[in-house]
Amino acid sequence: MNVAEVDSAHRASKLTIGLKSFGLLCSFSILMSCANVPVKQAEEQPELICKWGTQQFDLCQFDTQQERIDALLAEMTLDEKIGQMTQSVWHNNVTPEVIQQKAIGSIIHTEGPTPGPSALDWIANFNNFQSHALKTRLGIPLMIAVDAVHGQNTFEGAVIFPHNIGMAATRNLDLIKRAAQITAIEVAGTGFNWTFSPCIAMPQHEHWGRVYEGFTEDRDLTTAAVIASIQGHQGSSLAHRHTIAATAKHYIGDGATEGGIEGGNAIISDELLRERYLPPYAEAVNQGIASIMVGFNSVNGINMHQHTHLVTDVLKNELGFDGVVLTDWNGGIRFGEPHTVINAGVDIAMQPGNHEEFMGKLKASVLDNIVPMTRIDDAVRRILKMKFELGLFADPFAKSEYAVKVGAPSHRAVARQAVRESLVLLKSDNNALPLSPDEAIAVVGEHGHNSGLQSGGWSIHWQGQTESYLGATTILDGISAVANQVEYAQNGCYEGMEAQKAVVVVGEKPYAEGVGDTDKLYLTDEHKALIAGCKALNKKVVVVLISGRVLLIKDDLELSDAFVAAWLPGSEGAGVADFLFAADGFKPVGKSPFSWPEKYEDIPIEADAEHALFKFGYGLTNY
Repeated sequence: MNVAEVDSAHRASKLTIGLKSFGLLCSFSILMSCANVPVKQAEEQPELICKWGTQQFDLCQFDTQQERIDALLAEMTLDEKIGQMTQSVWHNNVTPEVIQQKAIGSIIHTEGPTPGPSALDWIANFNNFQSHALKTRLGIPLMIAVDAVHGQNTFEGAVIFPHNIGMAATRNLDLIKRAAQITAIEVAGTGFNWTFSPCIAMPQHEHWGRVYEGFTEDRDLTTAAVIASIQGHQGSSLAHRHTIAATAKHYIGDGATEGGIEGGNAIISDELLRERYLPPYAEAVNQGIASIMVGFNSVNGINMHQHTHLVTDVLKNELGFDGVVLTDWNGGIRFGEPHTVINAGVDIAMQPGNHEEFMGKLKASVLDNIVPMTRIDDAVRRILKMKFELGLFADPFAKSEYAVKVGAPSHRAVARQAVRESLVLLKSDNNALPLSPDEAIAVVGEHGHNSGLQSGGWSIHWQGQTESYLGATTILDGISAVANQVEYAQNGCYEGMEAQKAVVVVGEKPYAEGVGDTDKLYLTDEHKALIAGCKALNKKVVVVLISGRVLLIKDDLELSDAFVAAWLPGSEGAGVADFLFAADGFKPVGKSPFSWPEKYEDIPIEADAEHALFKFGYGLTNY
């Protein structure tokens, strides 16, 4: 069969291959012992399609994957090679025809227009792009990527899990793996084969706007979570229909910049690099991670996009990473000429709307012998290897059978479990918790009835949103489904309020990346007033804090009867209600993935600092 026949068959009927068994999930001890067992990329490869592109290039004349890669590489022109090294945003100065003309190798979806309201709309859109890629001379298929960092968070109606900070609080590695498996299915079910996740930043500074994207400040817990996430996303083979390529990011030291500045400079000695920051990446390589994204940040004054020592010498040569290294947004020209990035060891440049500038400048550098052809060929070999391992040369189109699974009730049940296990009980006095279904309860504050606010950044939109979204359950929804008498008092408690217990939901507004960098690591005066106002009326006050990082909460803690760190729980607000009502005998299990500063001068604070308000790992286990 040739690729044109596959395209025709694809358009004629829906794929019907079912979801294969996931197998048993590893326990914590098993996951740790799995550290030396890499993910097998070539297991159970589907049947190879022989003829590709307008040239009808025959891959079946070669016996091995390496021979096929070598043959394609030998056949490719310089323009075709540079096309493979270029990644475009599908809706930003790019069309399917441009993909065909320029032989661009990958596209991404990010903030901007969507392909439509349904998963099948998305699949149709990306299949159209794929069809045009197959019409190039060699017909090399596209990789199609998305920032699915806590579920398929770009598609309204998908399940959105707690951000990584909350997933780490669960200490449940089986659950992290299961969440990644579900994310892979919903990502595949919306037309993608690649995610830019997990983020393994190990944030060291609360001022940073991306703290919540990392799992924790702790190296060992980060490493264990990375293993679980990779195994969940990639499974035992990238060629399986229910798996996708994962990306470890942002290499390296992105969470260790001075002052917690996004894209700032991290001063890291070689000893500290190897002791703290490199081990999770080394384990990601051991696990067969498909790709690694370099960070916006610099290390010791050299931007990571141009850091030849850390990218080529350490990551590729010392750690033996044989996958794809890619830039972050506009990284091919953002920090200098393309040759400085490609010569550092980067293989793919993410170029939003300016692919022609990048491609033209890189070609000129190759023709001028500034970038050696050996570097270009190394990059393209890695890209082709990833495409073969993803099974794209056997079935390049989206896995349409998974469209119906996007937002499935069984997926939401797992996310709901993740929410209740992620919550950390910091204080519990005066029998404020657990709540009883038979008592009158007030839910206070706009965060209590707004799924956008409870989900944080990277939720439907890049910067998140301040309104609720399709398919999600708010905290009020969850409480109302359990209790018999619930009042929503968005603006606070008031004289004559019948409820004697107030669940006061306060916290941060959504943000992402540098927009979230701040010195204001405390609740707003309005949110502080909600807590104080309810306490002044002699209510039992249960504070639920929605935040992407630890905050300065000492005064608010003293005014509360119970205090819950809920992080950014995502779409399943009912999981918060499960926690508050001790549903089905539930008891708190969440442990703080960060230490909490008592005062501003304590920031940044070490995990085991004696002067911490709460140390890393704190969490009450009884109400």
